[in-house]
This record gives sequence, C-alpha cells and structure tokens, in this order.
Amino acid sequence: MDDFLAARLQMTVSFVFHIVFACIGMTMPWLMFVAELKWIKTGQKVYLNLAKAWARGVAIFFAIGAVSGTVLSFELGMLWPKFMEHAGAIIGMPFSWEGTAFFLEAIALGIFLYGRNRVNKRIHLASGLVVGIAGVLSGIFVVAANSWMNSPAGFDWVNGQAINIDPVRAMFNKSWFHQALHMTIAAFASTSFAVAGIHAYMLLRHKGNDFHRQALRIALGIGTVAAILQPFSGDFSAKKVAELQPIKLAAMESLFKTAQSASLVIGGIPNVKEEKIEYALHIPKLLSFLAHGDFNAEVEGLDKTSKENWPPVAIVHFAFQIMVFMGMLMMGAGILFLIFKFRWKENLDKRWWLKTLVLLTPAGFIAVEAGWIVTEVGRQPWIIYGIMKTRDTVTPMPGIQFSLYTITLIYILLTFLVFWLMRRQILAIHMDHQNFNTHD
Repeated sequence: MDDFLAARLQMTVSFVFHIVFACIGMTMPWLMFVAELKWIKTGQKVYLNLAKAWARGVAIFFAIGAVSGTVLSFELGMLWPKFMEHAGAIIGMPFSWEGTAFFLEAIALGIFLYGRNRVNKRIHLASGLVVGIAGVLSGIFVVAANSWMNSPAGFDWVNGQAINIDPVRAMFNKSWFHQALHMTIAAFASTSFAVAGIHAYMLLRHKGNDFHRQALRIALGIGTVAAILQPFSGDFSAKKVAELQPIKLAAMESLFKTAQSASLVIGGIPNVKEEKIEYALHIPKLLSFLAHGDFNAEVEGLDKTSKENWPPVAIVHFAFQIMVFMGMLMMGAGILFLIFKFRWKENLDKRWWLKTLVLLTPAGFIAVEAGWIVTEVGRQPWIIYGIMKTRDTVTPMPGIQFSLYTITLIYILLTFLVFWLMRRQILAIHMDHQNFNTHD
C-alpha cells in the first residue's frame, strides 16, 4: 500500500465514523428540546423522562463527536500539508465559527443538564433550543469549508499561490447553501429514523410501553418531515452540481457521452472500459429536465474531460444509487406514517409496522455515508476542484500505514464505547420508566 492510498483510506475511515456522530449531534438536541417543550405544555411525566433520557444521549455524542472531530482537524494538517498551506488562510473562518458554535453548545448543554430545578423552566427550555441551534450551525460551518473544495472562491490563483484572499466569499461560495441544506436535512432524517427504530424495537419487546411509544412518534414525526423534504433538496443540489461540477454529475449517472435529452439512469453497472452502462433502466429525457429544467437540454458527459481527470465512476454511481434508494425508503415510510396518523391510527402499534421501522434503523446513515462518497470521491482527482490535485498534496512523512492502523483501531474502540454506553443508557431509561409507572 503506497502512502497516498494509506492517507486517503485514513481520511475515509475518519469521515465514515465522524459523519455519523456529527449527524446525531445535530439532531438529538432537537428531539430533546421537543420532549422538554411537550413536558412544559402538557405536564405529562413521560415527556420529562424522555427529555432527561435524550439529554444524556446528547451528552455522550457531544463528547464522542468532539474527539472524532479533533482527530480530523489534526489529520488535515498531518496528511495534506500542502493543501493546508494554501487553504488554511482561505477557509479558516468557517472553522473558527464552528469552534465558537461548539463552545456555545457546550455552555448551553451544561445549563440544560445541570440547571433543571435551578433555573426558570423557560430559561431551561431556551438552553435546549440554543443547544439545537448551535449544533446545526456547527455542521453548517464545517460543510461551508468542505463546499469550498467543490467550488473554490475568495482568492486568485497566480503562479501556484493564492492571492487577494477574501474569507467571506470563500465561506459563502456557490456550493455552500445547497450542500449545507442537503446535509442538515440528511442529518435529521437519518438520526430520527435511527432513534425511531430503536424505540420500535423496544416496543416490540415491551408492548404498550408509553415511554417508547411517545419517543417513537416524536422521532418519526421529525424524521418524516426531513425525509419528505429531502428529495426537493436533492433536486436542488443536483441542479447545482450540473452547473458547478458537471463531471461529478456525469459520474453519478454514468453518462459517458454528452447527450441532448439525456435519460435518467436507475441501477445499472458502469462498464468504464467500453464507456457504457449495462443492465440499467433508462427514463428518457428525465436527466436533462432534472439537471437543467428542460427536457431537451444538453447534459455534459465524461467525454468532456480527459480520462485522467475522471473520478472513480463505478464507486460514485453505486453510491449515488444507494443514497437515492435509501432516501426513497425513508420517504415512503414517512408517508405511511402520516397516513396512519391521520387515517388508520391502529396501524401505528402493529408488529409489522414496528418491524419495518426496526429494519429502517440504519437506512438514513447508509444514505449519509453514500452521499459523502458521492461528494468527496466524485470530486477526485481534485482536492481543490480544478486547481489542486489530491495526489500532489499528500505528506512526505513516512509511516502513514502505521497511522492508518492506529486511527482505525481508535475509531473501532470509540464505536464499541458508544454502543456500550448507549446500551446501558437505553436499559437504564427503560428500568427508570418501569419503576416510575410502578410507583405512579
């Protein structure tokens, strides 16, 4: 394994783990906040128990996310020093703002965790709201830095150097809004469906438990809204990708030849050697419409650039198909939830429905991981799109393979720690609620 591949794999491992923790960190505070709000409005103890339980979960993932995020920040400088040499002064601002949001979130979370019965109820509720807002802002600031790599702005590139740097323009580049929107909605959909799946599993084991029933309905309510909004966000993102990174879109759809009235591809296996896609379902003209709002528009294919600048087509295509498929599954489940909620409420407690939600527990995170692959691998071979290639920025430091194995082991141990802590947490929550019902 050469150093370049080892460095790429290390970043991959780090992102694969961190992105899950980041999504949970953006969403769980809002579940906590909604439960707290319902407790204040209704006075029902079940919502108080939910708010307390989810607050503990927020604290766990806040700590784990801080660790994994810190590792990533060190890796950027350690593995890609030439990139950071040029990019640090340009995209430092969103990272600074992310740090500010992180500290604000920490202060507000401390008030929420330890201020109950010590501060006014509304102030306590407001602290939960601040935790949620700061968590989302943290994610948006990081995505803004990443989006700059996809559509560089805020500087002039002259003789291999960045001059005339404008950090504000760099942060609010042409990709930041659609990437931030898509990622934020994905975080809410993935985390909410995962939480719903866990409580559906507990309901299957403990039928009629009101704690898990209310938790499931809050999580599924938020997840449904996100899952239904996500296709609209995806359509907006696809149009921006067609405008800013047409080669990435071509890889997503395995469009090897530039085409007028291009067909949308569903499924299929890319044959890069023969430059065609096999065993796919083609929907005539739909790609042209989705990319440019015109059924007869021309869509750029991979033939518009040299093969050395192609991303790994098969990886990007399969990741895109998986992302869309998982998103559609969640949207379908969300629509069913709304139908049951307003028309056939009895189905919400049926075993087949609860089992479906359990099966969908990982669907959102699979979609998030696949979407990350589309975004990052689809940009290759560029680390700064159209300006600097990834291979040219890798560190000359020896022993990257050792670093890869060490980081992988650390993240595996962190994951086992999270599972152990959350399992203990879920069991403790269940026992606490059972005891409450017994004494009530």
